[in-house]
Order: sequence, then C-alpha cells, then structure tokens
Amino acid sequence: MPGIRRRGDRDDGDDDPAGTSGHSDDDTHGSSDGSADLDTRDSPNTHNSPNTHDSPNASDGQADVETTRWVTAPGADPDRIPSQVESDHGGVPRARMPGWIPSSARPGKAAAGKAGRAGNGGRSGGADGSAEADAARYDPFDAASEPDHVVDASELVRQVLDSGLAGILRWRKQSTNAPIVQVENAYIRGKLDLRGADLRYLFRFERCRFEYAPDVREAKLLGLVFQRCRLPGLLARNLRTGNDLRLIKCYIEAEAGGSDGETTMRRADDVDRGMPDAAVNLTDAVIEGSAVLTATRIVHPHGKAVHADRLLVTGALLAYRLDAEGEVRIPGLRTGGNVNFSGASLRNPDGFALNGNGAVVGGSLLCELDRPGGDAGSQRFATRGLLYLPSMRVSGDLNFRGAELKVRQDGLGVDAWKTGDWYVDPHPALIADRLHVEGNVELSDGLDVDGTLRMVNARIGGSLRLADAHIRVLPSRKPPFRDRAVHLDGSEISGDLDTKGVRVKGQLRIADVTIRGNVHLTDGTFSHAGRDVLSFRRSTVSGNLQVRRCRAEGTLRLMGMSVGGSIDLQGTEVGEPERKDDGGRDWAVDLRSVRVARSVLLTAEERRPFTARGGVTMDGAQIQRQLDITGAHLCGASDGTDDPGAVALDAGDTHADEFVLAPGGPPLGRVVLLRAHCGTLTDDADATDTRATGVEGSLWLATGGLDLEDFRYDSLGTPIEIGDTAEVRRRLRLLHDAIGGYRPGPYDQFAAMLRSSGNEEQADWVLAKKQQYRYESLAHGKPVVGLGVRLWSLLQRWMVGYGYRPVRAVVLLLLLLVAGSVWFGVRVDDCIDDGNLLVVEGRRCAVNADDTGLNWNPVLFTVDLLVPIVDFGNKGRWHLGEADMWVATGFTAMGWVLATTAATGMTRALRRNGAN
Repeated sequence: MPGIRRRGDRDDGDDDPAGTSGHSDDDTHGSSDGSADLDTRDSPNTHNSPNTHDSPNASDGQADVETTRWVTAPGADPDRIPSQVESDHGGVPRARMPGWIPSSARPGKAAAGKAGRAGNGGRSGGADGSAEADAARYDPFDAASEPDHVVDASELVRQVLDSGLAGILRWRKQSTNAPIVQVENAYIRGKLDLRGADLRYLFRFERCRFEYAPDVREAKLLGLVFQRCRLPGLLARNLRTGNDLRLIKCYIEAEAGGSDGETTMRRADDVDRGMPDAAVNLTDAVIEGSAVLTATRIVHPHGKAVHADRLLVTGALLAYRLDAEGEVRIPGLRTGGNVNFSGASLRNPDGFALNGNGAVVGGSLLCELDRPGGDAGSQRFATRGLLYLPSMRVSGDLNFRGAELKVRQDGLGVDAWKTGDWYVDPHPALIADRLHVEGNVELSDGLDVDGTLRMVNARIGGSLRLADAHIRVLPSRKPPFRDRAVHLDGSEISGDLDTKGVRVKGQLRIADVTIRGNVHLTDGTFSHAGRDVLSFRRSTVSGNLQVRRCRAEGTLRLMGMSVGGSIDLQGTEVGEPERKDDGGRDWAVDLRSVRVARSVLLTAEERRPFTARGGVTMDGAQIQRQLDITGAHLCGASDGTDDPGAVALDAGDTHADEFVLAPGGPPLGRVVLLRAHCGTLTDDADATDTRATGVEGSLWLATGGLDLEDFRYDSLGTPIEIGDTAEVRRRLRLLHDAIGGYRPGPYDQFAAMLRSSGNEEQADWVLAKKQQYRYESLAHGKPVVGLGVRLWSLLQRWMVGYGYRPVRAVVLLLLLLVAGSVWFGVRVDDCIDDGNLLVVEGRRCAVNADDTGLNWNPVLFTVDLLVPIVDFGNKGRWHLGEADMWVATGFTAMGWVLATTAATGMTRALRRNGAN
C-alpha cells in the first residue's frame, strides 16, 4: 500500500469530480475541516524530508503520520499469488496461504523485511509509473485479473484500531493535515467492520474488490473513498464523516441470499418493517463534505439501489453518470449545494426510479445532459420508472434539459393510483406536487417523456421552460379520461412559461395557474383529438398569451382566463374538437368569459391563416382593445365542410373597443354577435392594419348568416361619407341578406350609427327600408292578405316613405288642396233645383236655411276637408251631391294620413334635435 498522499500530482483515477466528469462548477465541494485534497500525492519535498517521528519540534513542520502497508510475512512465497475471481459478483479469489501481515512505515522510509512489490515500487499508479505498469494494474471488474494483495479485513481493522489512537494524538499536536488509510489493487477478504468506530482517518480504497459489504454503520470517520472498486454493498446507516463520502467508478451489486439483512433480496413475508433493503444504505447519515457517486453502477433491481432517507450533506450530492438498477431513495435529503444526476441512468420500471419526497436542495437539482468535454461523449439523464419529487424545495434551478423520462403505460403504474379521482394521473413520469423552486424549471431542449409531467400546486420563482420537449401519454379509452401529458393545476410561476417547439401527445392542462410573465406556446404540435388538448381554465397571465403557428388536434380551452396583455393565436390551426356526451362536437377554440387587457388576435401570419374547424366562441369576453380575425378561416363543422347550421364564430355578449371582422373568406357556418358591443366596427380588409388577407365584405357572406340582434357599434372603421348613397345601399343589401329575414335591431343600429355620424337623410332612408322589409315579412306566405299588405306598403312608400319623408306629405297636401279647389270650384251642385234648400250664389246650397251670411269658397272648403280635427266652419254646412260626397270623403281620409305623417316626422325631428 503506497504512502500518504498530499497536494500534488493526480493519477488518471483521481476522484475529483471535476477531473472524472469534466465539471468544474461549485458541485466539487471541499471538506469543511481543511482536508479537501487528502487524496493527492506527496510533494517531492515531503518524500525527501527527514524522519520527524521522534522530533515533534522539527523545523520543517512536516506531519508525523502513521501509514499501514501490507507486506509478505517472513518465509512466505514472494511470488505472485495465483487467483481465479469467479464470474459472479460475489466470487472470492482462490489463493495459497502466504500469510500476509501488516507492517508500518513513515513516509519516505521502507519497512524492514518488505517484499519487492511493497512500497512505492508497487503497481500503485503513481506519477512515475510506466504505461505498461498502468496497463498491468489490477482490474477488480475483470475475472481474469489478479490482485496485487489479498487483505484480511479483520487484520486491517485491528491494525487501525490498535495503532490509531497514538498516531491521532501525535497528529493533532503536530499537523494540520489528516492521515489516510489507503489500500490499492487488493482483494479485501472477510468483512470490513468499522461499525460504531470513532476514527480520525480517511479511508481510501482504489481498485479493490470486497468479499462482503463494508460496514461503517454509526461510525465517525474523517472521510471514506471507494474508487474503481467492486462491492457487494455498503452499510453506512447513521455514518458521520468529517469530509467527503465518495463512490467513484465503482460497481456495487447486492447479493441474493446474504446475511447482512440490509443489502440482500428477501421475500416480502421475511421483511421487517423499517429494515432497509438496499445495496447502498446511507439512511440518516451525516456527511460534512460532499457525497459523490460519479460513474458508479449499482445493481439491486428488486430492492433499493440507494437508500438515503434523511441524508444530510453539507456540500453537494454528485451522481454524474450514476447507473442504478433499483430505486434510488432520498426522501428528506438535505444538501448545502447542488444535487447533480446529470448523465445518470436510473431504472426501476415497476416503481420509483428516484424518490426525493420532501428533499431540500441548497443549490440546484441538475438532471440534464452530461457534456464532460474532451473525448468523452455526452450522455443524457434517463429514468425507467417514476420520478417522485413531491414537496421538494430547491434553492436554485431544477434542470431536466435533454433528459429521457419513461414509465410503463400498460396498466396502473403505482397501486396508490387505483382510484376514481379524476385529478389523479395513472401513468406519471414525474410527480412534483407542491414543488418549490426558487429559480427556473427547465424541462426542455430535447426532453423526451413517456408519461405525465405532473407539478400540481407547485411554486416556481423563475420561469418554466418546456421548449423543444417531446411528451407522450397514451389516450384513455373510457371515462374518466385521465390522459394529461402535462398537469400544472394550481401552480404559480413568477416568470414566463415557454413551450416553443414543444410536441405533446395528450392534454396540456394548465388550469387555475398564475403566471406573472408571458406564455409562449409557439411553433408547437398538440395532439389530443376529441378532448381538450390545451386547457387554461381560469388561469391568470400577467403578460401575453401567445399560441402562434401551432397545430392542435383537440379543443383549445381558454375559458375564464385573465390576461394582462393579448391573446395571440396568429397562424394557429385547430381541429378535431372535444366530443360531447350526446355525440356532438364542442368548440375548437373556447374563449368564453376571458378578460383581456389588450387584444385577441385570431389572424393570419406570413400567409399562414388562423384556422378553426369546429368554431370559435368568446361569449361574454371582455376585451379592452381589439378583437381581430383578419384573414382567419372559420368553419363551424369539425370536418371542415360547409354546415350552415353550425356556428363558425360566437362573439355574443363580447365587448371590445374595436371589432376587426375581416376573415380570409366567408365563414362556413353562422356568425353570432348577439348583444355584442364595440366602439368601432371594421369589416373591410382595406381598413385593417395588416396586409394579411382579409376579404372585403366576407363576414356578411357567412353561409349560415349573421345573428345581429342587439349588436351595437358606434362607428365604422371606414366612415361613410355624407351623401354616399351607394355605400349605404351596398351595406344595407349585405345586412339584409346576412340576417335572412326581418329583425328590426340591426337596421335601427345601422341607422343610429349613420345618424351619429351626421347622415340624417341616409339614416331615415335605412329606417324606411326597414319598414318595407317589415311589410314584406308580414306578407310572406299569405297569398290573399299579403296582397293587401303589399299594396298598403307600396302606398305608404310612395306617398310618405313610411313616415320618414314628411316633406312628401306636405307636397301631397298642397296638391290635394289644389285639386280639391279646382274640383269644388268648377262643379255646380244639382241641389239648386231643390226649392227646400237655400241656394248660395247659384252654385251651392246651404244645408241649414238658418245659416245666413255664408260665402262659398272652394279653397277653404278643401282645407277644412284635408285638415283633421280642426273645423274651419265649412264642413257639414254645405250640401254635397253623390260625386262630391265621395270626393270629399277621400280628401278627408287623405288629409288624416298626410297630416298625421307630417306631424310625426316633425315630432321625430324635434325630438332628435332636442336630444342633440
């Protein structure tokens, strides 16, 4: 066994994690007591220094350190000991009995009677060794390789216990460095039993093979290092070290049928509750340094590969490229630094691959792609089994970039999942409920997941990234449909949610989530046909929600969201919406009751239109700025066919400052704007701010028509010029064709908008057309009555414009006055031949002979007939023949109609002017 190592050269098997795995971050923690580099070789000055064992006051200040070496006993065969290591992991070398015994020496001095292979000339892998010597080193993993030494574990322990006390006392007085018990290239026979020992030694084993699992339970050691060793297990429950615990490039496999009670595979009925069943047992251990498991392989497929409940590590837990078969169990872990599993492979397909329930990480949790640099290739973190991290607290970041997480989905993964609770995910690859991360959560950059990523009620201090991740979960075939690929209900994210380029097969459920940054779901692919593919129910986003250039099969459920910026769905294609229980289809995009501080954009981007096959609903939405569907392709039927009965766009009860309704083509289905309200209505492509393809008037050409009852808008995006009769007629024609029947509200709204912009005459014309359409509606389907209704409508339209042309009434009254005056002034009544009547001026007769002093005036008589209610004293006093009687009756009736129409028009004008 070589001498004590101090700061100096490193061999190629140095256990520094920065050297073995290419990492140079703060994961490589030193010892808290100043002995971080005890595993390095002595400097040349140390080798050449004089012996100071008997001179405690030596001027050079070098430590007087006692070292244990193993040499041949006197008379033993000095030749190499032939051995045959069995191919199984617990094989013991067969050797002659040479009687190996220990000998002590100080650094730089050889022990008496030492064989040629003992001391610095042995195959220890020193800096002065040749390439041939390095190649000839003992390989504990190779059955054909022979050890340099066969060490009796009990003798090693006895020598350390017998000689350790005095050495430690001298060391404490004279040195600031610590002694090392180092064994290299050896087969450790028997059981290394240090249980309960209190030793200020750092034990280092390099290229060694152990017959039995080392037992350091309840021990207090300065440090413990296994490098390139093969062990049947490690019993380290309640261990306490003053420095690092390192298992570097080791192979550990628990033996079946062993007797230690902790590292063996046992039948379930033989297991005592609370008794660990682990290859490496670190339960309740305290490591005042770092725990290093770099590049170590641990095999215990029917038990726990690592059992480290409540492990306390003041430094970091470094498990680069750890290869574990069996559960890695670290619930209650406490670390002062990072926990790093980068490049690790954890396999336990029928249970927990990694159980970190309630762990507290003082730095970051890193489970990402390991890129050591140099000639070593990169390796991704991979699990086969459930990654179980509920209630974990991470002071830094949680990083799964480029990882591969897979769980079996052919049945229930965990018995506890056998429940009818709808919110349970039966096939989770990651469970991190109530996770608390101060920094960012990276589930991105090539992350490949088979199963559900579940982080319910989590708290993330930074951003959550799912960019370029690929997540798959098998669809459920019967209710309850619990096929969520990502489940984030109730979580809080202080930064952004970034899922650029994500590919998800299953539901992306983000309900009741608070996001204080932006949401970027751009260039993603979401597949969950017939169900909700993206659910943001009742979530709050302080910034923008962008679902741009995505392709989604399933319903985009954004119902009840509150967004501080805009909802942007530019260039997104949505189809195959959720199936209802009655066999029908739900909406492709559900924006009901959203509250948006800026705009909702369902527009085209770079000639890629927003497309919704299954309809869009935003019933009850409150939008502070703009609802824009410029260039959109809207189809009410989920299969993309033209179904006039389906609703392509439902914006009922929606309120916005501006509606930009210029889709890329006529919507295939019905458009509902019932009780909606906007300040400005823009339905002309030329009036939009984007070049993206709106088609003029296409909204009004919806194949299922428009429902515009109580739809209110204050102005048009392109105002109608005063006197532009052609534009008013065009819009009125589009409106009449779109609503498909008589409904007074849309005409009243159109007229009110025209009147508010100063087009009084055009507004009255629109209202007159409304009355015309009303009479046509009344006459429709009534052959007999309808004829009269049509004639009466024609008469009103021609005479007074349905009361909206009062000037026509005045003109007709004047014409009737002239006609009446001529008629009654020219004709001579035949009453003059009746002697009983009083003839006046030889042309007319007074009815009452007592009426004397009457003068006949045909103009005044006609005026009296045409003006209703008011009596000028001419009606009823003059005798009229049969022809005159009928003419007078007609004049009276016409007078009533025209006078009432004129009065109504004047009253309407006065009321309107008074309101202004």
